[in-house]
This record gives sequence, structure tokens and C-alpha cells, in this order.
Amino acid sequence: MEIKKYYDLVINKVTHWTEDLVVMLPNFVLAIIVMVLFVFLGKLSKSIISKVLFKTLNNRSLSSLISRIIYLIVLTIGAFAALSLMNLDKTVTSLLAGAGILGLALGFAFQDIATNFIAGFFMAAKRPFKIGQVIHCEGHSGIIKHIGIRTTEIASFQGQEIIIPNKLLFQNPLINDSENVYKRIDLEVGVSYGEDLERVRDITIDAVKNIPNIQKDKEISLFYKEFGGSSINFTIMIWVEFKSQLEFLNSQSEAIIAIKKAYDSEDIMIPFPIRTLDFGIKGGEKLNEVLPKQ
Repeated sequence: MEIKKYYDLVINKVTHWTEDLVVMLPNFVLAIIVMVLFVFLGKLSKSIISKVLFKTLNNRSLSSLISRIIYLIVLTIGAFAALSLMNLDKTVTSLLAGAGILGLALGFAFQDIATNFIAGFFMAAKRPFKIGQVIHCEGHSGIIKHIGIRTTEIASFQGQEIIIPNKLLFQNPLINDSENVYKRIDLEVGVSYGEDLERVRDITIDAVKNIPNIQKDKEISLFYKEFGGSSINFTIMIWVEFKSQLEFLNSQSEAIIAIKKAYDSEDIMIPFPIRTLDFGIKGGEKLNEVLPKQ
């Protein structure tokens, strides 16, 4: 009797499932068709949006990411639509609730990564710099090699590869040398107290007039700043055409060489730092008492 009871129960279940399958078969077929259509629509949208965004933003990584996100959104809508056609509304509700909770948890867990992605998105739209340009940020300097969604890669002037999170470039002050055609060299120089300052000024300005890449339309400026411990100090400001960091450093180097040659030729002294030793100061010992007697 027990065997017959379980047998009848299994038969009833199988019969019920078969009847439900027959009833749901049209909806199941329709759900598959809808899902296939949404897959096709998602791929078409991804292709079109990727091409449009690449032409607009000129950033392959960002356009690829956005188009991929849109593709996933279209597939998700298609999946929910297919489930609804199969009368699985409660399943759809549970999935949406689970997705919300999962999204919130992931948001807290990967907050820094999300911040870098958002910063990368806004930088791609604003374009504060381009590949090949020279930037300085947070103590890092170099030439931009790659701009990604999460990080930006630069090559330092010493040949090192530096990977910087995009949020640092987006949130902190950024210097872009390549945006300006001209850049100023500021040289700090000191001359002896015994020199004629007007003569020094004329000789210094004349010495740097022909350094490489100098911008002749801009005036060379020289300002005396202070009475130093062993010299009178001044700053000379020279505008040069900025072609590259190497060219800029070369112009600066040539300016220093030109000033030193001019000073040697005109007998102008750049003094060494002076230190005075007083052995007779109160509380100290006199020099003649320290030295051994002959």
C-alpha cells in the first residue's frame, strides 16, 4: 500500500508539471524570442554607441566601457521581460531586491575603484591633458603614455613608468606644461657686495640673449631680491619656447653657462658662502690658548 501511495504521488506531480509545461510552452517560446531580440538589440546598441562615443570623446577605453554597460543594461531588461512573460513576477522582484543589496555592498567595498572610474569618465569628457603631453601632479612628473578609465600611465624623465590613480589627477592641482607654448626660466644668482649692480644687470641680461629657444618678443627681467650672507642675490627671468622638457632643461643649462662665462670674462665674482669663526666670544676659548705652544 505504501509503495502504491508514493507511486500515485509521483505520477500526480509529473502529470501536474507536464500540464504546466504545456500551458507555459507558448510563453516559454515567446520569452526565448524576446531574449534573442534583446541580445541582438544590445549588440547593435553597443556597436553604434561605441563608434559615436569614440568619435566624440576620442577615448577608446571609455567608449568601450560605456557601450559595454549599455549592452548589459539591455540584456538585463530583456531577461526581466522574458521572466515576466513566464509569469515569474515574484522571481523578478527577488532578483531586483538582490541586485540592489549587492550593488550597495559592492559600492562600499570598492569605493576607491568606483571613484577612479568616475574621475576617469569626467577626465575623458573634459580632456585636461592628452597622450604625449608633460604633466606634474602630486610630486610626479612625466610624459603621458596611456589614459585609462581607472589609471593614467606616465613615463618619468628618468625612464620610469608611473601609474597614477585617476582620482589623484582629478582632485588635486595639475600642471600641464604642454598646453603653453612658452615657459619661463627663473635663475637664482648671487654676486659679491663689491660689484657694480647696474653693470652686473646689463652684463647678465646681455649674456643670455642668444640661448637656445629664447623668446625674443618677451623682455628678459632681472630683479635684485636681498642682501644675503655673502652675496647680493637676484633672479633673472627668461622666456623660452617650450618644445619638450629636455629642450627646456637645455635652455636653462645654456643660460647658466652663458652667465658664468660672462662673469669670468668681466671679472665679476660669484662668492662662496662665508663663515666667520670667533674664538674670542664670551664663554669660548681664545685661539692662542687652544693652539700648542712652540
